[in-house]
Amino acid sequence: MSDTPDRPRPSEAAPGPDGLPVLGSFLETRRDFFAFRDRVAAEYGGVARYRVLGQEVFLLTDPDAIQRVLVTENERYVKGELFQQQLRPVLGNGLLNSEGDFWRRQRHLIQPAFTPDRIAGYADMMVETAERTSARWDDGEVRDVHRDMMGLTLDIVARALMGVDIRDRTPAIGGALDTVMEQSAGGSLLDLLPPSVPTPGREKLREATASLDRIVDELVDEKRRALREGETEPDADVVSALLTAEDDDGERMAAEQVRDEVKTLLLAGHETTALSLTFTLHLLAQHPEVERRLLDELEAELGGAAAGFDTVRDLDYLDRVVTESMRLLPPVHGILREPTEAVDLGGYRVPEGTPLAISQWVVHRDPAHYDDPLAFRPERWTDDLEADLHPLAYFPFSSGPRRCVGDRFALLEAKLILATLLRRFAFEVVDPVNLEANLEASITTRPTRPVRMRLHER
Repeated sequence: MSDTPDRPRPSEAAPGPDGLPVLGSFLETRRDFFAFRDRVAAEYGGVARYRVLGQEVFLLTDPDAIQRVLVTENERYVKGELFQQQLRPVLGNGLLNSEGDFWRRQRHLIQPAFTPDRIAGYADMMVETAERTSARWDDGEVRDVHRDMMGLTLDIVARALMGVDIRDRTPAIGGALDTVMEQSAGGSLLDLLPPSVPTPGREKLREATASLDRIVDELVDEKRRALREGETEPDADVVSALLTAEDDDGERMAAEQVRDEVKTLLLAGHETTALSLTFTLHLLAQHPEVERRLLDELEAELGGAAAGFDTVRDLDYLDRVVTESMRLLPPVHGILREPTEAVDLGGYRVPEGTPLAISQWVVHRDPAHYDDPLAFRPERWTDDLEADLHPLAYFPFSSGPRRCVGDRFALLEAKLILATLLRRFAFEVVDPVNLEANLEASITTRPTRPVRMRLHER
């Protein structure tokens, strides 16, 4: 018997759906993206293969394989061309898109904004912004909660990370960012035309990007003037740090690169938290027993005081509610990577440049990891569960070196906003009642229609 390890099978031997000639599984992914990935993982296992318009894609839902890609062998993988096609036209070479030494430099510059001390300093502002927003709401009115949460988190990220109040610009910035996310979902056969063809969707995206560029340039120019006139310090916020940072040769960052980083912060810093808040409020409205237990905890721990950085850490059930919401409805449904060389995954040889679709949506809802996985049960998050859970069976913020730089900021923000809003209002679902049936796979997990909820003042 030979002790030579078995050679991996070729990629085309990996299990997966046959799909249609030429189109592959394109129509099925467009019809119901989430159901398609659920089915492929259930029928073909944690490393499966499908094709879309001639492009081979590997779907990874096995935590061991995911850990290799994101953590233990991360240097062998990049975000890849498919990811760049979605975001580079808008965000350029910002932190989400950049790679290698340049990415490490940019992350090093931005990291100080998310130290524990700096995050603690944002807490009161987060609560104040949530209180200011909810003060404009009336008892009995119906609101699009998703839109409200998008505006609220956009205000917070601008104040926290850029040191500016953008309330007068929120509609324009929010509208442009919303268009970017809508267009990234694709779904039109016109998207199959060559990139040079000016389809209506591409023109809409171009206009939104140009609008966003103009506004960000104005914000950066204001910050540059404040630095020049001594009205702010170089370490006062991320934008100031980016404008004053120098490389080893004493060169400062190009204006275009500063713009790319600011746009990245605006998009990544508010989109996912807004979705998490929207999903959590909707889930709580449909699970009154969970909401009651959470309100009891808020009353017992906070009394009549506002939530704060120190007190929110004692809200154990709130932490479980947010954790469970991000498990069941992860704001980021999937991660794209491509190997920079041929690799072995799941016993198959995966060629260089093959897109790897890593699905939080599927893994977070896998009965192999969670009992009754489609139920909203915050109490499942016990010490025993967390001790037994594979590290990559729950990864809403990704994992490894490219884990979200603002994960602690986002979690603190979500908890403080929920504690603030829920003590003032009860949220009643108007429509869609079945939110999960009205989600689309953009870069994030987005509602396809307004999330309308009626407010009842407590």
